[in-house]
Amino acid sequence: MKHLPSGSMAAAGGRRPRRAFLADLGMGCTGMALGSLLMQDGVVRADSAARADTAERPDGRPHHRPRARSVIWVFLSGGYSHLETFDPKPALNQHAGKTFAATGLPDPVKSPLHDARSRSVVTMKRETFPKIFPLQVGFRKYGQSGIEISDWWPHFARCVDDVAFVRNMWTTDNDHAAENQIHTGRHKLDETQPSVGAWVKYGLGTRNENLPAFAVLGGPTRADTRESLHAYYLGPEHSGIPLTLDPKNPLPYGIRGADVREDEQRNQYELIGRLNRLAGVEYPDDPVLQARIRSYELAFRMQMAVPEALGMDAEPAWVRQQYGLDDDVTRLAGHRLLVARRLVERGVRFVQVYPTPYGAWDSHRTLKPLHTKLSAQVDRPIAALLQDLKQRGLWDDVLVVFCTEFGRTPGVEERAGATDGRDHHPHGFTVWFAGAGIRGGTVEGATDELGFHASEPGHYVTDMHATVLDLMGLDARRLVVPGRKRLEMDLGKPIRGIYA
Repeated sequence: MKHLPSGSMAAAGGRRPRRAFLADLGMGCTGMALGSLLMQDGVVRADSAARADTAERPDGRPHHRPRARSVIWVFLSGGYSHLETFDPKPALNQHAGKTFAATGLPDPVKSPLHDARSRSVVTMKRETFPKIFPLQVGFRKYGQSGIEISDWWPHFARCVDDVAFVRNMWTTDNDHAAENQIHTGRHKLDETQPSVGAWVKYGLGTRNENLPAFAVLGGPTRADTRESLHAYYLGPEHSGIPLTLDPKNPLPYGIRGADVREDEQRNQYELIGRLNRLAGVEYPDDPVLQARIRSYELAFRMQMAVPEALGMDAEPAWVRQQYGLDDDVTRLAGHRLLVARRLVERGVRFVQVYPTPYGAWDSHRTLKPLHTKLSAQVDRPIAALLQDLKQRGLWDDVLVVFCTEFGRTPGVEERAGATDGRDHHPHGFTVWFAGAGIRGGTVEGATDELGFHASEPGHYVTDMHATVLDLMGLDARRLVVPGRKRLEMDLGKPIRGIYA
């Protein structure tokens, strides 16, 4: 009986190809072992939707001359207040206690931008609090640029001439799914897209075969934020790989057991590789299988490279002190940011860093003590990172992005009797860029006098993605996968006003 070629199930009335069936059956334990292995790893699944492998894949070369080689993406979960960090609004002190309507200024709630830039996941709109809450901290001008920075950020403030602030960012999710949205560009109610780090990995590949091209430190912050580092239809090999700070155990199950010799483990991996390749004969186009083969190969190589990259022994004491590893307040954030520098120094393309825990900046109440504490945890380490990149000769190679999921409301949140905090605010907030390709001492855009709306045209979160890709030498449109519709909003536009 003549067998059908692979992929011709439809011609056979939905039956499996004879060769594939006999191979799966005849290989017996081989097929079962491979299937069991992939099932345990969460790889075997019924989903056969269109994948990136149906298109011509990028060859790892940039589309145009890159200005950056690596990215450190720093994300503060929970939504820091743009008003008490990087976008001071004296009008809040002037009109404290008044409603928006009583200020004599345009009422931001009546602006057409209010509904255009907000989309709730429930049928009711999120309540708006109109009574103005004054600034909870002072501001000073720093550097030759004279940019104003909150008194809570004294170390970072001395770096303003190296930083480009974008004060007219906006997003649409007014709840904490915005943490995923700022990384994927899509609202919770829409089809999820790959994260920005996955697009970088997909477009450019790796610069170091022994380390993940897309590494994650401190995240995902919890199970429902995995979208922030997921590759989805690009293929699992492009997703971010979370690493812990412990060089003795940087990756779950990533270290050889004490009772297993290196030659024994090598034999195990070689056997797994042979089984995978045997399966690959019958399923040559299975992207998940190919991704798993590459993952096992990478995992074996990472056992030596990752502990070295995470280790602090080679770092001088003054560098560790600079990042704040000698202080309980700054140690965690400083450690993660120092490891991020060590990773990009070794060729990692994209490092996504969470210096603080999930939702830490979500200051519905007690904003002043919360932001005072959290700013102190991050201020010294982030300044150290910028200074260290210069010291190590990495400034012209590494792009630093500093962001959060949304800002905080100009009005005081009065829900459930609260009197001293601010609610979620997607309508306008501030992020900043520094390093490769960036013109320091720059302020791009603004919010209105009350810090409510991002002034037109404003920058949606995917403009950040477009900026990163463009500086890395990638054209987002040339990465689009056939069969996977991307909106113009998904692609974004580079924020060229901050370019050097």
